[in-house]
Amino acid sequence: MKAMMVAAIAFLASASAHAAGPEPGRFSLTLLGGGDVPVSGDVHDGATVDVPDLGPLNPALAGVDAQLRIGSRTHERVYDTATTYGLRMAWGLSDRMEVFGELRETHASVGSLQVGEAYVPALDVALPVYGRFSSYQAWSAELGVRWFFMEPGSARPYVAARLGGTETDDIDATFEIPAANILIPDAPFYEKKWALSAGLDVGVNIPLSERASLIAETGVRYVDDLEGDDSAIGPLGLSRINDTGRRISAPVTLALRWNF
Repeated sequence: MKAMMVAAIAFLASASAHAAGPEPGRFSLTLLGGGDVPVSGDVHDGATVDVPDLGPLNPALAGVDAQLRIGSRTHERVYDTATTYGLRMAWGLSDRMEVFGELRETHASVGSLQVGEAYVPALDVALPVYGRFSSYQAWSAELGVRWFFMEPGSARPYVAARLGGTETDDIDATFEIPAANILIPDAPFYEKKWALSAGLDVGVNIPLSERASLIAETGVRYVDDLEGDDSAIGPLGLSRINDTGRRISAPVTLALRWNF
């Protein structure tokens, strides 16, 4: 990404620029990539539940009761910044407006963190509970409208709005209480599901040549709730912690655009 930016700037400095943005009745193709920073939304909610017998989780603790105290955890705490890349196709309605369609993939690596504690009254101690969540993988298909400002032939700022759907892959979670030798591996947590997605963009389109442009863009993205899978965590009384999953993020991308 850095190499692409340096090359584009060098080209911009040495070449004469002609057009930036849409042209009526013309098609454009854009390749984009960058980061997607989560700013709001939880991977799971919090809950406090009593477990009357830890024996099913560790036979050595048969007859010992505990209280699970699970806290909510945000996308930012679990996954941090994701990578995103995609393909955008647009059709110019005028020299200031275009409609577009975009296909995009977003990926964040496996996330591990403490999700709560297990309080054991018999020992009067709270034991840390850790969670490891499989990678976040999502595919988006969206349609939108983009409005450009200033005159063609120079760098042009723009705003855009989009609406569509995002399919998020299934997510598994491994929960562990090391001090009690308790492990719940690869518990299904979210099912693969399509959800509503939307966004607003702001950016600048910088001409590199008569047909090529460099684009810097940011904005806000919204993906609605995911579909919880309670098959493993339900018997523990934790079925409500995955009744969420919505994600609000701020993408920061660079792109190359070609007008045809």
